[in-house]
Amino acid sequence: MPKTLPPAYTIVPPGRPLSGRVSPPGSKSITNRALLLAALAKGTSRLTGALKSKDTVLMAQALRQMGVTVEEPDATSFLVTSSGKLTAPEAPLVLGNAGTATRFLTAAVATIEGTVVVDGDEDMRLRPIKSLVDALRSLGIDAEAPTGCPPVTIHGTGRFGKGRVEIDASLSSQYVSALLMAAPFGDGPIEVALAGKDIGARGYVDLTLAAMRAFGAEVEETTPGTWLVQPTGYAATDFHIEPDASAATYLWGIEALTGGKIDLGVAADAFTQPDAAAQAVIAQFPNMPAVIDGSQMQDAVPTMAVVAAFNNQPVRFVGIANLRVKETDRIRAVANELNRIRPGLAREEGDDLLVASDPALLDAAQRDVTSRIETYHDHRIAMSFALAALRVGGVTILDPACSGKTYPDYWDMLASLGVELIPAS
Repeated sequence: MPKTLPPAYTIVPPGRPLSGRVSPPGSKSITNRALLLAALAKGTSRLTGALKSKDTVLMAQALRQMGVTVEEPDATSFLVTSSGKLTAPEAPLVLGNAGTATRFLTAAVATIEGTVVVDGDEDMRLRPIKSLVDALRSLGIDAEAPTGCPPVTIHGTGRFGKGRVEIDASLSSQYVSALLMAAPFGDGPIEVALAGKDIGARGYVDLTLAAMRAFGAEVEETTPGTWLVQPTGYAATDFHIEPDASAATYLWGIEALTGGKIDLGVAADAFTQPDAAAQAVIAQFPNMPAVIDGSQMQDAVPTMAVVAAFNNQPVRFVGIANLRVKETDRIRAVANELNRIRPGLAREEGDDLLVASDPALLDAAQRDVTSRIETYHDHRIAMSFALAALRVGGVTILDPACSGKTYPDYWDMLASLGVELIPAS
């Protein structure tokens, strides 16, 4: 059962370097890819090192609705048994605010014979999916999303089409990944091509390709931004999931802000996830660069922005327009909450985020000001602003339970390093 957390935590700055051994949870991005591919593969696949969090639980529940057996033999494993085909569920697939699950399943359920509704919570219903729906329609699939956001209704015939499909991935690389993972069920080879050069976090497409190949897909990048997928289907396999690089960014932030040393059990250069690139940036603290391009490490931007608040010079984050359509508008949320800590600490300039930086905050552990940090139901806002509280006194994080979306043990992790968390209302 998930642990019940208080409505808020006030964090007491530890006043010392934080050191220890912390094992990050499994990668959410890779876990959700592996769960879907295992569900599309005939036979039984064992997934190890997996993340058990709100997002991956929602994916597993949706797969069960479609006739897949998903067992959980231990805290970090899934055992997935499938006929190799999904079946139409009796009720809509309700996926909360899980963007990966929603987008991946929107394409995958188009392989089903029958009608499927893919839906989410009120926040997910504000997140764009029109580009993916348009791409599916170009393959001859009957798909509709009247608002351009979920819910999406797919009237499937059991056929996924063939030929060339173009996709606008400027808002999210997940649209590309969704098409790629469903493409092995085409009536013939499917060529997936970017419409334009822009793509959010291209490195996540590489994660998708690696996972697809592990499950037996034949896919090649024929030209930059164009992939040819053969109609092979998938084969069940055992698959190990690496730790979550986005979660690791918080641990690298702890090291930077407290001068401590966290042993993650895995080197930064051993990650295949794009957010691992943030380690090299955070390691430059307190002299992080004046301009940071966050386009290829988007989920790490809130972490880097909070660390940058203590930097020796201002930092401008560019290439981050996509952050406006995440779980919340993260550009606005980060700016708003940094300004609760110190007015004028951050501002939006177009789709850039400018963090003014104030190294004097490193000595603000005993300040009398109270900052109640709104988290907007966004796990990354909650976890990144907890880092600020390691140096600034009087910081309270509202709705800490939202971290369960990707890192259920986050607050236990902080406590294990000796951070005092005081329940608040």
